[in-house]
Amino acid sequence: MAKRTIEQVDVKHKRVLMRVDFNVPIDNGRITDDTRIKAALPSIRSVIDRGGRLILMSHLGRPEGEGFEAKHSLRPVAERLSELLGRPVTVPSENPASSESEKAADAMEDGDVVLLENLRFSKGEKNGDPAFAATLASMGEIYVNDAFGTSHRDDASMVALPQAMEGRPRVAGLLLEKELDFLARKLADPERPYVAVLGGAKVSDKIGAVEHLIPRTDHLLIGGAMAYTFLKALGKNVGDSRVEADRVADAKRMLELAAHKSCDLHLPIDHVCSTQFASSSGDVKVFKDQIEPGFMGLDIGPESQTRFAGVIENARTVVWNGPMGVFEWPPFAVGTGSVARAIAKATDAGALTIVGGGDTASAVAAFGIADRVSHVSTGGGASLAMIAAETLESVELLDDA
Repeated sequence: MAKRTIEQVDVKHKRVLMRVDFNVPIDNGRITDDTRIKAALPSIRSVIDRGGRLILMSHLGRPEGEGFEAKHSLRPVAERLSELLGRPVTVPSENPASSESEKAADAMEDGDVVLLENLRFSKGEKNGDPAFAATLASMGEIYVNDAFGTSHRDDASMVALPQAMEGRPRVAGLLLEKELDFLARKLADPERPYVAVLGGAKVSDKIGAVEHLIPRTDHLLIGGAMAYTFLKALGKNVGDSRVEADRVADAKRMLELAAHKSCDLHLPIDHVCSTQFASSSGDVKVFKDQIEPGFMGLDIGPESQTRFAGVIENARTVVWNGPMGVFEWPPFAVGTGSVARAIAKATDAGALTIVGGGDTASAVAAFGIADRVSHVSTGGGASLAMIAAETLESVELLDDA
């Protein structure tokens, strides 16, 4: 997974196409969290400070892919990026692959920054269209992938574009390089005990990671709604908790696999439950082992919290992807908070700790421990794919170091 980086390429007088992840939250035209923009700054500055001509590409939200939509425009991002860089950032057209965009690329001078409009305004982006990619490729002489959060996708800008630029430098940005360092190289030979914590809603999203981690970890802790499919596979009464009926057989197979490996697979032994999926209504009750009908598990219980925290605090390597419950609602946030604090303690004691993106990154920020873990990944699905040792074609296409 060692890839050539943007730092290793001469960019002076060159047009550099850089795929970034500027999929930021915007409310009434105002960016409410610019973390992803700031995360791309090292790669951006590497290009413009060395006399490159930078063309940035990103998606934002889920537009229909049939043309410009004001609510999904990247213009607010261009304005914020301009403030951060102290230089103009232009959006040349409402169509990312228009003739206006191509003319703007041709007219660039050293140090200029252009941000193409939302790639998903074209159907070609999600369809992986080679013709759309070829138009983008015509604008640049160097390709950079610095969008780890979308590196598990086969969108045109992630796969077809670097394919179209074969023969030209295709390199990793500094953010992507950091992700590869933690999620590939440092996990290749982890210090032990090695503990993985998986949560979230769906077993179907994480069964590949479970199967990969069982032979490689010393402990695998499973919480969140996905735990109830595993408990159902053990014949437990889970009340009205979320269960993926078509994944019970997979869960049973994973339990059998763990029984034949050196991995201890831990499931919750008690549960904070409610009669309603809501933050402040319904009867809330803690059940040990079996859950009564009419109640659904929304967090791991007090005994599970203590047990999980004890395993984590004694670890030397920890990977966490997925919350233990509906942490956005105070009655069901305690389990996720206890895991977060245990991971922070493990880090303080010298452990390598890696937190997957998405909801898990939001959780560590909410509990105030983001600066007390070794690495918070910028990609949820992408980090999970790497933990599961899946091949990321968008990364494989980049030049080897």
